[in-house]
Amino acid sequence: MNKPTLVILAAGMGSRYGGLKQMDTFTKEGDTIIDFSLYDAIQAGFGKVVFVIRKTFEKDFKAIFDKKLEDKVEVDYVFQEVDKVPEKYISSERVKPWGTGHALLMTKNIVKENFAIINADDFYSKQAFYVMAEHLKNTDKNSCNFSMVAYSLKNTVSDNGYVSRGECTLDENGYLTDVTERVRIEKIDGILKSENNDGEMSPIDENTTVSMNFWGFTPKCFEFGEKLFLDFLKENKENLKAEFYLPLIVNKMLQNKKASVKVLESDSKWFGVTYSGDKEKAQNEIKRLKENGVYPKKLWN
Repeated sequence: MNKPTLVILAAGMGSRYGGLKQMDTFTKEGDTIIDFSLYDAIQAGFGKVVFVIRKTFEKDFKAIFDKKLEDKVEVDYVFQEVDKVPEKYISSERVKPWGTGHALLMTKNIVKENFAIINADDFYSKQAFYVMAEHLKNTDKNSCNFSMVAYSLKNTVSDNGYVSRGECTLDENGYLTDVTERVRIEKIDGILKSENNDGEMSPIDENTTVSMNFWGFTPKCFEFGEKLFLDFLKENKENLKAEFYLPLIVNKMLQNKKASVKVLESDSKWFGVTYSGDKEKAQNEIKRLKENGVYPKKLWN
């Protein structure tokens, strides 16, 4: 049985956080949030890790993670850059890469097995990795049977500003029917609101099921995703801020009846850092988990 791969999206520049949060430390022992995802993934049976990063911080990034992971799991790197698109779409004015869907496509040439994909700055918790690993091990790699671990919206918002989330609609059998990227969700006067298509803020149910970009894919996702990205580039060539979101690929595949997405049941608790003000809460959560023995004091020997 092939071990699944874990793809970690770590190319973000952390503009709202104020720096590279994927390399920021959250414990006295110097742990990053990624460290906990790596630890959980290895324990759950993932056999390889692929980091999607920017070339500018490759040296610093490898200095943090290569030694920790030596002899524990296979490690690979791919680079997500603004110019990693067909030449006619390269713009000297564009600053940010093309989003999470673009990051996924960067791994096409090295990911040949079933894989999970996660954000670098999200703490997904142990059970989520076990549930996902088990599902991926039992999924035909030539199928379009995908999966995701979902979370409740109220547990994924920040007290320090707005967040983006994929709002999910499920059928009666626990399969995803639709995922809508909400680029602005925030708590206003104690009420959760999201920006609608008209740019207005309207209430959203705090128990809404949302995606935190913890997806399970087979390599078949690349074929469809690549074609979709080319269509996206044609339509958005002049839009310097347009982003090709990962849920867009999933949604289009669902609409075209090209794939199914099983929403995996998990009581996992999520936390993450979007703003610098989120750091203290994350530190306290991690400290509590270590004190309760969920993680050893030192993750790596």
